[in-house]
Amino acid sequence: MREAFGAVFDVEPGYLNTASIGVPPRHVADAVSAAHERWRRGQDTSSSFNEVVETSRAAFGRLIGVPATSVVCGATVSQFVSLVAQALPAGSKVFLHEGEFTSVTLPFVAAGHEIVSTVDDADLVAVSVVQSADGAIADLEALRASGKPVLLDVSQAAGWMPLSLAWADFVVGVAYKWLMAPRGAAWMAVRPDRLEFLRPVAPNWYSTEENYGTELVLRPDARRFDLSPTWFSHVGAAVALPWIATLDMEAVRAHCVNLTDHLMTGLGLAPNGSAIVSVDVPHVSTVVSSVRAGRTRFACHLYNTVEDVERVLKALG
Repeated sequence: MREAFGAVFDVEPGYLNTASIGVPPRHVADAVSAAHERWRRGQDTSSSFNEVVETSRAAFGRLIGVPATSVVCGATVSQFVSLVAQALPAGSKVFLHEGEFTSVTLPFVAAGHEIVSTVDDADLVAVSVVQSADGAIADLEALRASGKPVLLDVSQAAGWMPLSLAWADFVVGVAYKWLMAPRGAAWMAVRPDRLEFLRPVAPNWYSTEENYGTELVLRPDARRFDLSPTWFSHVGAAVALPWIATLDMEAVRAHCVNLTDHLMTGLGLAPNGSAIVSVDVPHVSTVVSSVRAGRTRFACHLYNTVEDVERVLKALG
């Protein structure tokens, strides 16, 4: 058991893999367990989950600095990126960061758009705020100053990094990493002036509030692009995200980055200022980490301690 930022975690020592799967605080896991128990006893209806969906929607908006009316609920990043890719005119030019995660890149490739190597040549810039493979942080001010339409993936940033992204055209992110909720919930913020740019490619009962019939009447705000929610994922997200939104995110960032800085300097390497680092070292059996792009990736979140980092340093001598 560990206590951090006012929450209790049952995470085992040496878990440095939040960039793959975040570990929930006890009160989040308990909420999901209680929902499973209600399900087991037949105590819920579909409308029972409406409140948690709206709670998680609003909390995601607070974490990135946008109102709930601008937030779409879905399941995956690739689903949202595909929505943007399909809306772009045929043959549009898209800038993608070299080494970008495929959930961001492949929807544009599948749509037949041209991938370009400079922002100046792009009709749209699509980039992760923090890169999955190595923790590199995007220059958001430069992107904003470019005047180019921008799609940002915050999956590896939201939850440890302070964010204020109302200026971006589209912002996508998942629940199960740094936001420490179950996999199956994801969100996309759409700037209000970009709503009409997108077209619904999977309208459903949740995005229209119509259970039967052939009349397409979309909701007036971003909810017109909602997918039918994965209920238990939103149960966890409705507890985890509002709690995270109450934290001092500068303090969370400092905690996480101080740990990765300690790891990098202990290995004789330069810190990168990120909660994710990628190092050319062998697998360390005493910790949980990942291998990405041929290098060992470590990720430090708010439940990690110096003890976790020291395990790596001790193992590597």
